[in-house]
Amino acid sequence: MGYIKVNQEKVNLDIVKTLKEICPFNAFEYEDKYLSINAACKMCKICVKKGPLGVCEFIEGEKPKIDKNRFKGIAVYIQRREHGAHPVAWELIGKAKELATVTNEKVHAIIIGNEVEQIIEEALSYGVDFVHAYQNQKYTDFNVETYTNIIEDFFRKHSVNVILFGGTSEGRSFAPRVAARLKTGLTADCTRLEMKPDGDLLQIRPAFGGNIMAKIHTPNHRPQLATIRYKMFNAPEKVTTVGKVIWEKTNSLANESRIILNAIHAKPKDQDISEAEVIIAVGRAFRKQKDLEMIKPLVERLGAEVACSRPLIENGWFDPRKQIGLSGRTVKPKLIINLGISGAIQYVEGMKESELIITVNNDPNNKLFQISHYSILGDIYEVLPELNDLLDKLMVKNNNQGGESNEI
Repeated sequence: MGYIKVNQEKVNLDIVKTLKEICPFNAFEYEDKYLSINAACKMCKICVKKGPLGVCEFIEGEKPKIDKNRFKGIAVYIQRREHGAHPVAWELIGKAKELATVTNEKVHAIIIGNEVEQIIEEALSYGVDFVHAYQNQKYTDFNVETYTNIIEDFFRKHSVNVILFGGTSEGRSFAPRVAARLKTGLTADCTRLEMKPDGDLLQIRPAFGGNIMAKIHTPNHRPQLATIRYKMFNAPEKVTTVGKVIWEKTNSLANESRIILNAIHAKPKDQDISEAEVIIAVGRAFRKQKDLEMIKPLVERLGAEVACSRPLIENGWFDPRKQIGLSGRTVKPKLIINLGISGAIQYVEGMKESELIITVNNDPNNKLFQISHYSILGDIYEVLPELNDLLDKLMVKNNNQGGESNEI
C-alpha cells in the first residue's frame, strides 16, 4: 500500500496554511516546525495534485505478486439452519456456477457439522463439483474459532480462488475472521459479482451512503472473499448428481476454543418479509401514521405483508424488521407495490429482483420507475382510493362470476 511523503525541506508557514485549507479531512498537523499527516488521511491525494508543487509526494507501496494459476476453484460455505441449510447457500451456489463458466473453474461446497449427509445430498443436487465435508460431533453448533480453523485448513489444502459466504448474522461474524486469518481482503454485502478471465473477482456494492456503486478489485491477494445477502441471486436448477464428496480429516485440526456455549435459546418466530410472496411497501410520502389505513384494502385483498423504507423506521412507525433495503431486509416477492418511496439506491438494491414491481410516485424521475413493470405517476392520496375502488369492483365482478381469483 502506498503512502504520502512530506518533503520537510520545502515546508514553510504559508505552505502549511495552504495544505490545511485544501485537505477535506483535517489530516495535517504542524508542530515544532514539522508537518505530519495523521490517521484522518483518506489517501485522496488532493494535497499531491493541488497542493504546493513537490511538497507532498505519493510513494507507491510494493505490491505483493502472486501466481494466479496456483489458485483455482470457487467455494461456497454452506451455512446450516436447524436440520438443513440456509437457502442463501443455494443462491450462492448458483452464482458460483455462473462465475465458474468464465474461468472454467470447479465449484466447491464446504459443509461443517455433525450428521450432515442430507445437506451433502442437497448440495450435490445443485450441481457442485466437490463437497468438502468436515463432520465431527464437536462441530454440531457453530463456533467461530473452530470453524475459522477449518476454513484455513480447507484453503491450505485446496488453494481456491474465491470463497463466498452468506450475508447472515453468522456469515458476518465468520467471514471477517477468515479474512484476517488468511491475510486477505473481504467485501461485505455485495449486490453483484463479476469474474474476469484472469480469475479476478469484481465485487460490487453500494458505498458512500448508497450514492455510488463501488467495484472492488483485489488482484494481488487470494482467496478473494465476499459476503452476499439472502435473496440477491437465484438458486440453480437441480440436476443429476455428478459431484464428488471429500470427507476431510478433522482429528488433526485445532478444536479448542475460548468460546463456551452454555445454552441455546430459540428466537421466537415471526413473519419474515424476506419470505413474503406479496408485499405492500410504503415510504415517506405518507404524511401521518394514521394515513397508513389507506393501504388496508390492498393488504387484505392481496394477502400481503406490509414493509417500509428507512424514513418510516426513523419515524418509529414500524419495527426495523419491516424495512426493505441494504440496511434492512432483502426481498424477492412475486409482487411488490411501492407506494410513495423515494427510490434511494439502498432500497432499490434490496428489492430489484422482485418478479413483478408496481410503483406509485409523483416524481417522474424516481429511480424505481426504471425497474418497475408498471408505473403510476401521481400522488398516493389520489391514486390509492382509485386503486382500492378498482380492486373492489374487480372483486365484485369476480364473485358474480363465481371465481376465487385474487388478481388485480
